[in-house]
Amino acid sequence: MKTRVLVPTYQELHTLASIVHRIFEHNPEVHVLVIDDNSPDGTGKLADQLKAKYSNLEVLHRKSKNGLGAAYIDGFNNSIDDFDVLVEMDADGSHDPQDLVTILKEIEDYDCVLGSRWVPGGKVINWPKSREILSRGGNSYARLMLGIDIGDATGGFRAYKTTALKQLDLSDIDSQGYCFQVDMVRRLLKKGFKVKEVPITFTERTIGTSKMSRNIVLEAFLKIGIWGLQRVFTR
Repeated sequence: MKTRVLVPTYQELHTLASIVHRIFEHNPEVHVLVIDDNSPDGTGKLADQLKAKYSNLEVLHRKSKNGLGAAYIDGFNNSIDDFDVLVEMDADGSHDPQDLVTILKEIEDYDCVLGSRWVPGGKVINWPKSREILSRGGNSYARLMLGIDIGDATGGFRAYKTTALKQLDLSDIDSQGYCFQVDMVRRLLKKGFKVKEVPITFTERTIGTSKMSRNIVLEAFLKIGIWGLQRVFTR
């Protein structure tokens, strides 16, 4: 299946070249789309330079930083008609391109494959206990409110078949951050698509700063709560 890896970037100048190299090293048949939000550090310019080295690399320049969810929606719309599988992957090195091999093998039999930190075999490296508690707690909250049997609905390393994405109303999705990831999973499950989790190793970034913020956590808490109430009262 023809596959494109979507890599959103904002100020990832010091990690982008390495992650692109490693993606192609372990998955030489894939295509990559870097989605840059007009990074002031020159990440977008670097991405353009990398195009000369990698024939399967393209760059989508966005005018401003409008959030992770919006970046992925733009990437989906840019790619959905030309590829069979679209992958979400971070640019900061936290996602191991070797795990992508397993994800792409499993997507043959499923509509969506989630790289999971919280299933047997999954693990995190260099995370403080507070981040682990937040992630585990957030996923427990999503399972409770949404009635989904998913260990890691907030993870950002995953693959979708475009046949499934085409049946979602992408224009109706305005979630950002980790909430966007939960939103995508719940929509797929609601339509009866097959979702599989596979274990991955998540390594906390060592260069740059995390995009996690209080607003991202608050958005997820509120929206998941609203979706949960809607699920109860619209049965």
